[in-house]
Amino acid sequence: MRSPKNLTGPDLGVPSLTYRAWHEARYGVQSWETLDKIERGDWMAYLVWFRGVVGMAVENGVRLTGIEARDNHLALRVEEAGVERVIACRKVVLATGMDGAGGLNVPAAISGALPRERWTHSGEVVGLDFLSGRAVGVIGAAASSFDWAVAALEAGAASVTVLARSRSLPRTEVLDWSNFAGFLNHFADLDDLSRYRFARRMFAFRTPPTTEMFERAMRFPACRLVMGARIEALGMQDERIAVATAVGDFAFDHLLLGTGYSVDLRRRPELRSIVDAVATWSDRFTPPEGEVDGDLLAYPYLGSAFEFQEKTPGQWPLLRDIHIFNSAAVPSLGPVCNGITGLKSGIPRLVAGLCRGLFLQDADLFYRSLDAYDKIHFEPPSAPGKSG
Repeated sequence: MRSPKNLTGPDLGVPSLTYRAWHEARYGVQSWETLDKIERGDWMAYLVWFRGVVGMAVENGVRLTGIEARDNHLALRVEEAGVERVIACRKVVLATGMDGAGGLNVPAAISGALPRERWTHSGEVVGLDFLSGRAVGVIGAAASSFDWAVAALEAGAASVTVLARSRSLPRTEVLDWSNFAGFLNHFADLDDLSRYRFARRMFAFRTPPTTEMFERAMRFPACRLVMGARIEALGMQDERIAVATAVGDFAFDHLLLGTGYSVDLRRRPELRSIVDAVATWSDRFTPPEGEVDGDLLAYPYLGSAFEFQEKTPGQWPLLRDIHIFNSAAVPSLGPVCNGITGLKSGIPRLVAGLCRGLFLQDADLFYRSLDAYDKIHFEPPSAPGKSG
C-alpha cells in the first residue's frame, strides 16, 4: 500500500480498531516501529478481522445487476452462483470503488486495433504466468504502470518497456495535500464553481509511483522507461504489436495498460435502468468559458448525503435513497470516499444522511408513537395514614 502506516480510516477514531492495534497484536510493537508501508495481504487480513470484530455480515460472490422502484422501497436484483434473487430495502449504499462511475479506460486506438487477448488493463484480475518469456509494453507512467512492470518482470517477462507520454514522471500525491479537516469536512459546503474547480485541479494530478515500486522495477536489467513516447500509430504486424511513438518504434508480444478509469454511468449494469433519471454536473452547472471538462461534467451531481438527485423532479423520487460512496462522489463531496484518508470525514456524513432520511420519511409514524406513548416511569407513593 502507498499510504503512510499512521493514517487512520475505517476505525473512525476507536484506537483498538486501528491497523496499528491489529499489527502490534499480531507482530509485536517492534515490528510496527520498523514498518514502512503496510503489505497488501496484511491490510486484507486486518479488514477481515475488523469486520468480524464489529459484526458486519458480508456475502461474497454476489453481484448487483439492477435497482428498481417498488412503491415506497427499492428492489435490488442480485445474482449469486447464477441464481437471481431480489432484496427489498429502503436505502442502498453503492461502495463500488474506482470504477463506480463507469469502467476501465481503454483507449480506442488500442481496443480498435488489437485482438482482445493482446492487452490487459490494470483493473482486471488475471494471472500473469502467460507473460513469461514475452516482450511486454506498459502504457502509462503513473502508479499502476510501475506496479504492472514489477508484476510482469517477477512473472518472468523477457523485457518490459514503460512508455510514458509525458517527458517527466509525476512527483506529487494530491491526497497528501487534501488530508486536512477543513477540506475533507467542508468541501461539500463550497459553491458549485469552487467544487468544480477544486475537482478539476485534483483530477489533473497524476498519481506517482511509490519510490519502492519505481526502484524495484528499474533494478531489473530487462526494464526500460521511455519518456515522451506519445503513441502515433499502433497495430498488429507479423504477429507482434507494432507501436510507433514520437521517439521511436517498438514491438511487443503483449500490452499492459495503466490508463485509469472512464466516467460513464451507462457502463454500470446496476444503474442502466435509472441512469436517464440521474442528474449529472452538466445538468446543474455551466462552467466558465475555457473551463469545460466533459469527463468531470459527466459525474453525478449528488446531494449532501451522497444521494442521487433527479434530472427532472418527480421522474424517479426514490433516487434519494441510492447513496454513492465511491469515486463518482468526488466532485460533489470531495475525496472522502475513495481512499483511507477521507473515511473519517465521509462516513460520518454518510451515516448522518442515512439516519436523517429514514427519520424524516417516518416522521408521521414517530409522531403517532409519541402521541400514544403512555409508559409509566413514576408512580407517586401513597401518603402514610391516608387513603382515597
